[in-house]
Amino acid sequence: MRIVVAHNRYREAQPSGENTIVDSEIAQLTEAGVEVLPFIRSSDEIPSMSKAAKALLPISPIWAPRAQHDLSRLLTEHRPDVLHLHNPYPLISPWVVRTAHRHGVPVVQTVHNYRQVCSSGIYFRDGVICQDCKGRALGVPAIKHRCYRDSAAQSALMATTLAVHRGTWRSVDRYVALTSAIADHLRDYGIPDERVVVKPNSVPDPGRPTPLGDGFLYMARLSPEKGVDLLLEAWRRHPVGALGTLRVAGDGELRPLVEAAAAERPDVVYLGQLDRAGVRAAVEASAVVIVAALWHDVLPTVIIEALASGRPVLGTALGGIPYMVGADAPHEPAGTGPAEVASAVAGGGRVSMPAGVRTGTAGWVVSPEPAALAAALPVARAGAAALAGPARLRYEQTFHPDVVTKRLLDIYAGLARTPNRA
Repeated sequence: MRIVVAHNRYREAQPSGENTIVDSEIAQLTEAGVEVLPFIRSSDEIPSMSKAAKALLPISPIWAPRAQHDLSRLLTEHRPDVLHLHNPYPLISPWVVRTAHRHGVPVVQTVHNYRQVCSSGIYFRDGVICQDCKGRALGVPAIKHRCYRDSAAQSALMATTLAVHRGTWRSVDRYVALTSAIADHLRDYGIPDERVVVKPNSVPDPGRPTPLGDGFLYMARLSPEKGVDLLLEAWRRHPVGALGTLRVAGDGELRPLVEAAAAERPDVVYLGQLDRAGVRAAVEASAVVIVAALWHDVLPTVIIEALASGRPVLGTALGGIPYMVGADAPHEPAGTGPAEVASAVAGGGRVSMPAGVRTGTAGWVVSPEPAALAAALPVARAGAAALAGPARLRYEQTFHPDVVTKRLLDIYAGLARTPNRA
C-alpha cells in the first residue's frame, strides 16, 4: 500500500503535539510495511521564502499554487492509493483535496481541531468557550474579534478560506475523528455518518510502568485555554503540602503565573519546557496527571502518555477528555468506583464522591471550575493506585500503536475497495 501523508508543520518554536503525532504515525505506518510518501511543508520555511513566494502567502490558505503543482507531480509519478491529510495551513491549502480527487486519489483527513468552522480552531475566545461562527456562511465574528493570529486581516482571510472550502471539506472521502466528540462536530457540520470513523492517536509504548511516584503533573502549553490558572487556583484551596507536589511543565504566556506560584509555595515546582526524556521522568515521578483544559481539547497527547505509563488522569469534562479516560459512558454510582472503594478500605469506612466528580475507567473528570477541581484533587490522590492498572489497560486496548495502526490500515483498505466521492 502506498500512502501520501500531507501536513503543514507548525513552527518548531511553538512545540506542537500535532507535529509529534504525524511523525509518530508515519513511523508506525512504515514499520507496518506501508510505503509512505511524505508531502510536508513547514511554517518555519516562511521567513526564508523569496519575495515572489511571500507575495502569494495571502492566498495560500485558499489555493497554494506551488503546493498543488508539487502534489500533482507526486501523484502522477507514484500513483498512491490514498492521500492522508492532516493540517493544510498555510502552505498546503485544503485545495489538495481537489487536486487528489482530480488524480483519482481518495482522501482521508484526520481532524485535529475545529477549523472546519472556527478560524482559531479551538472554539475559545476571551477566556471562554465560543461557538459564534457555527452555522454561519461567513465567520464574521472571527473577523470582528481578530480570532486568527490576533489580526483582522488574517482572520478575514481564514474566515473566507473556510467559506470557500465548505464544499471541499464535504467531499473528503473519510474523516478520522480522534474522539466521539469530534465525530459529533463533523456530523453537526454536515458530514454523513458513513464518512466518519473514530480512531484516536497513539504514542510509542514506553514499556512496563514503573511504580507510582507522588503528587501531580501538569504538562501543557502555558496559555489561557489550557487552564493552568484554574489549576493553581484549585491548588491554593488546600494547605501547603497536603496533596504532595504539583509539578508544572511547559512554556507560554502564563509562565510568570506559574513561576510566582512556585516562589510562593514549596509544593509547586516549575520544570520548564521538557525534552522527551524529561517528559518521561516527570510522568514517572508523579502519581496523577492533570489536564485542566478550559476549551474542548480534542485529544491531549499528554493523556495518552500518562495512560501508557500507568498514571491515571484528572481532567476537565470537555472535548475528548472524558472519552480518553473512559468517563463518557455510563459509570458507577458515586462512591462505588474503584478509586472510591480503595479509599474506603484504606480509611475503614464508606466514602462519597464530591459533587461534580465523575469516575472513569482510567481517571476522573470534573467541571472546569476551581471548586470542582479542588474537590477532586484529594480524591485522585487517594485513588491513584487503584486506577494505575486500569489506566495502562486503557492504553493497551485503545491507544497502543498496534491497535491504532491496524485501525488506520483498515480505513485505507476500505477506501481502496469502495472509493466514493459523490
